[in-house]
Amino acid sequence: MPKRNWPASFAHPRYWPAWLGIGCMRAGAWLPWRLKLAVGRGIGLFAWRVARRRRHITDTNLRLCFPELDETQRAKLVKEAFVANGIGILETATGWCRDPEHLRHRVTYKGQHHLADAHARGKGVLVVGIHFSTLDLGGALHSLYFPSDVVYRPHNNPLFDRFMTRARSHIFGQAIDRHDLRGVVRRIKEGHIVWYAPDQDYGREVSVFAPFFGIQTASIRLTAKIARMTGAPVVPLMFHRNPDNRTYTIECHPPFEDFPSGDEVADAARVNAYVEAAIRKHPEQYMWLHRRFKTRPEGEAGLY
Repeated sequence: MPKRNWPASFAHPRYWPAWLGIGCMRAGAWLPWRLKLAVGRGIGLFAWRVARRRRHITDTNLRLCFPELDETQRAKLVKEAFVANGIGILETATGWCRDPEHLRHRVTYKGQHHLADAHARGKGVLVVGIHFSTLDLGGALHSLYFPSDVVYRPHNNPLFDRFMTRARSHIFGQAIDRHDLRGVVRRIKEGHIVWYAPDQDYGREVSVFAPFFGIQTASIRLTAKIARMTGAPVVPLMFHRNPDNRTYTIECHPPFEDFPSGDEVADAARVNAYVEAAIRKHPEQYMWLHRRFKTRPEGEAGLY
């Protein structure tokens, strides 16, 4: 587990809401499956009604990415996205607080030979994931097949950060802070599989602008940089909840060929194209609540 500067005690009242949240997640992880889905739907619908700012962000993202939808269709997808993310909270709790083995019978793994073959090359592997609402449960279930490390963003609340980091450290070989590039490179060079998701806006300093759903989008350069520094194959992977809401599918695809190309924009566009194609299969399960198009090219007005 990574070393973090956590307080010596979390007894102060300012941590009580986080303690309550952690307790709810631990309890939610053990709910019967149908009740877990019902609670998740309830959380999603409640957030859809009261979180006006996040609803606006989600609606804006979907309007930009799916201009072919009319207002009624888009409003329906906004609501479905909130419900999917509400269920995702219970799925995250399950991934963090329970042994993933109890869900093995719910998982279908397609194309796992692509990752096995890439790992057999002996250079380690960089796995490119996506911020679907099933993200953390997917990581837990993927660990049943391939021991992996994960790159993560520390939480702003120290208590929840400790809870999250400890949970992920039980699932993955190492949980690596996203700012620790040396740690990522070292683990890959040691032959490990390292998973990370490049599909968020981390600002102009670490990004190039590349198309994503036809929009010039701040896209981090890190994928190509890590591949160049390690010589490791880059394997795209997605994880989604099936329409029955009871089973899941992991899909692993062949490593990117001729990657990196030496053209940062072209490489970022290639990653974006993969992410976009995966989202189009299950658009309601993507985390549209984030401001994916926050950083704009110089002189362009903000979109939110």
